[in-house]
Amino acid sequence: MHKWSDVRGVLWIMVVMLAGCSMSDEGSGKDQEGAFMNEAAEEYVKLVLAVGRHDGDYVDAYYGPKEWRSEVDARPATKAEILEQARAVRTRVGLSPLPAEEMLRLRRQYLLTQLGALIARVELLGDVRMSFDEESKALYDTVAPHNPDEHFQEILDELGPLLPGNGTLNERYEEFKAGFVIPRGKLDAVFQAAIKACRARTSRFLELPPDESFEVEYVNDKSWSAYNWYQGGYHSLIQVNTDLPIYIDRAIDLACHEGYPGHHVYNVLLEKHLVRDRNWVEFSVYPLFSPQSLIAEGTANYGIQVAFPGEERVLFEKQELYPLAGLDPETANLYGRVQRLVQKLNYAGNEVARSYLDGEIDAQEAAVRLRRYGLMDSDSAEQRVRFIDQYRSYVINYNLGQDLVRQYIESRGETPEERWGEFAQLLSSPRLPSGLQ
Repeated sequence: MHKWSDVRGVLWIMVVMLAGCSMSDEGSGKDQEGAFMNEAAEEYVKLVLAVGRHDGDYVDAYYGPKEWRSEVDARPATKAEILEQARAVRTRVGLSPLPAEEMLRLRRQYLLTQLGALIARVELLGDVRMSFDEESKALYDTVAPHNPDEHFQEILDELGPLLPGNGTLNERYEEFKAGFVIPRGKLDAVFQAAIKACRARTSRFLELPPDESFEVEYVNDKSWSAYNWYQGGYHSLIQVNTDLPIYIDRAIDLACHEGYPGHHVYNVLLEKHLVRDRNWVEFSVYPLFSPQSLIAEGTANYGIQVAFPGEERVLFEKQELYPLAGLDPETANLYGRVQRLVQKLNYAGNEVARSYLDGEIDAQEAAVRLRRYGLMDSDSAEQRVRFIDQYRSYVINYNLGQDLVRQYIESRGETPEERWGEFAQLLSSPRLPSGLQ
């Protein structure tokens, strides 16, 4: 006996196929395609909300119709029911004819891939087990490269001569960094100055809704350093974790990554161009463990370089942020050089997470390796292990995401203006990680 949802799906496929074969009116064909996809999109949104009832981290943002959430809450679906319906929706979407327009094709592929990631996440919540690479491919549409320990050791060897003092490299780096901590009482003033500059640079190239905004809160006891909670209506809440010391370079990092032109702008442009202008309701929900996160994290990290190309970042920090923080501006150039090398160690976190989640090492050894190859202090390493426990292969989205976005943007634009244009298009489209390669 067939369920009505299955029969309805077959009927929709027949309608869309007939429309594609017989309709001479292109607009009517688009209307049929839109109606079919809008129905599938609504089902997808409700499925994401249903998964959120089983996984508290899954729904990162939702600003769609309130009645959809109420409907999901009133009739909670089991994981088995979610899997059955998600597979049915994915089959229907996959069997329907591909539209001619690129944005419509991107929308179709986006929905298919997001549904695949949703299915994988629900399976992982059950008895299915995947390796680190299998999980990242299933959830984020890509696999991070493998780097041997020797790769990171070469970077550490290059870094060593830059750090004064005696002791181990870690000890010298910690002593060096201690001179660049933003005093707690000056933290908000430094952040607000960084946010103002990031917004000014972004608004020169991107048209933002006049009523967009966000607020900043300082929090504790989190596994992450900062988080953007998008509220809808062009508004975000950005939380900054003050458990650990916050260094001067984090001001621009967080202002750009979480705000302009990072997560806040990404969500604002999706809401403006896809949800409101096109009525693509699937973008009113953001499932964290999905390919969308690699685009979100990748653009947020690369956005720092778009906003502050070349030496502009160090120059701004030296002239504006160091004085606000009460730090010596003459030390800015050396600190910037050291941090650029340290950032090359980011992929060490992927290797540690891969070995840890694949059962090759335990949490204690994971922290040891993060200290050795990621040059983290003990508290930061332990915080990162907690992050890996909670978010697993999500770690690839920051570094691999940044590299994929960089390659995509810079292969299509040479001047800063051209790169801002490509960046804006990427922020406003349903392109997938596999589409960046």
